Amino acid sequence: MGIKILTEHINVPGIETLEVYRKHGGYRSVEKALKTMTPDEVVEEVKTSGLRGRGGAGFPAGMKWSFLAKPEGIPRYLVCNADESEPGTFKDRVFMEKNPHALIEGMITSSYALGANTSYIYIRGELLFILRILEKAIAEAYAAGLLGKNILGSGYDLDLHVAPGGGAYICGEETALLESLEGKRGNPRNKPPFPAVKGLFQSPTVVNNVETIASVPWIVNNTGAEYAKIGVGRSTGTKLISASGNINRPGVYEIELGVPVEEFIYSDEYCGGIWKGKQLKAVVPGGSSVPILPANLILKTAAGEDRLMTYESLSDGGFVSGSMLGSGAFIVFDEDQCIVRNTWNYARFYHHESCGQCSPCREGTGWMERVLHRIEYGHGHQQDIDLLVSVAKQIEGNTICPLGDAAAWPVASAIRHFREEFEWHIKHPQEATAPGAVYRGQLAAATV
Repeated sequence: MGIKILTEHINVPGIETLEVYRKHGGYRSVEKALKTMTPDEVVEEVKTSGLRGRGGAGFPAGMKWSFLAKPEGIPRYLVCNADESEPGTFKDRVFMEKNPHALIEGMITSSYALGANTSYIYIRGELLFILRILEKAIAEAYAAGLLGKNILGSGYDLDLHVAPGGGAYICGEETALLESLEGKRGNPRNKPPFPAVKGLFQSPTVVNNVETIASVPWIVNNTGAEYAKIGVGRSTGTKLISASGNINRPGVYEIELGVPVEEFIYSDEYCGGIWKGKQLKAVVPGGSSVPILPANLILKTAAGEDRLMTYESLSDGGFVSGSMLGSGAFIVFDEDQCIVRNTWNYARFYHHESCGQCSPCREGTGWMERVLHRIEYGHGHQQDIDLLVSVAKQIEGNTICPLGDAAAWPVASAIRHFREEFEWHIKHPQEATAPGAVYRGQLAAATV
């Protein structure tokens, strides 16, 4: 068992209450930071740790903090992105439900480091029960003098608010989130200016994911240098993984970055192998927006090296033979799953969630959904495969925000690695549309 930074006490009875949380060392980082460290010293510890954004992009958190503009007389804000709407991702929901004070502690310590006196947790609209859990914990923190005026006698003030969204996936994009938080339609903004310069209410703002912010207290308590010793290379620390699909033990796992993918799938400590002893067909390693990989390329790189659960190893080979760690939503497909149907399902989601601001995404996502539906239901044409590739290329890189890329990558990668399956659907429509029909030819070839 590796070190547990975020989940060490997550199953302790009553850990969601302030009393039990403090008995297990809760809020020590707030006392240490506010009483013995300057804000710049906290930022430096986070930079030293190598902590990278855990929401999907993987950008170094300390570096992002250092970009925050500090004009005189203008407030700064920290916003926690708890929108978590990526299909397959549920780690933040579980974490907030079970241990809300851990996030609140991270918000206080991080807000102090950034010089923010008002901060927000923006939560997915469907998670109103989590909102109530957070609000109860925040009320406890106010009553204990951990929020509000002159926190712990330090002279530092912080007000913390929870704001629910309206259930739009697009609001997981940081500038769309800020628009929504301001009461506007959640459309992404053009950048520059970046939020670090002009963010919430046109003031300097940092937006970080739940897991990122919740990792800060451990770094402050134990130093960034100690955190950097965990993991592999530039993939430092631990990572929460939302494991789902055809596995024996779905759930949220905290891993030390660097665990071999094969161990993560087959070890009893983690996923426990493929459900009912079936054969592994494919994996989406970082949420629905990242490229899907067939069994041979998720377990080994194209060069034959063991694939590791790190940012670098999962992206080894680029999009030709690699993928991304993304948000850590690890979705496993066994031999009975249809790649065409899964790709169509993802395309439906992205078409539905496109804000419509950019025409390549607005028109392209709908186009891909319709063509994939046609193939899945036995009405496809041979030229449809190249049409899908062409549409995906025209969307990728041509939109204000990454939703266009998120819609294009699953389609392009599915065709890249499972083209024969798409062709089979087109050439044998009656067989492909029969109940329970699944193409197995490519699976057999991949395991020879």
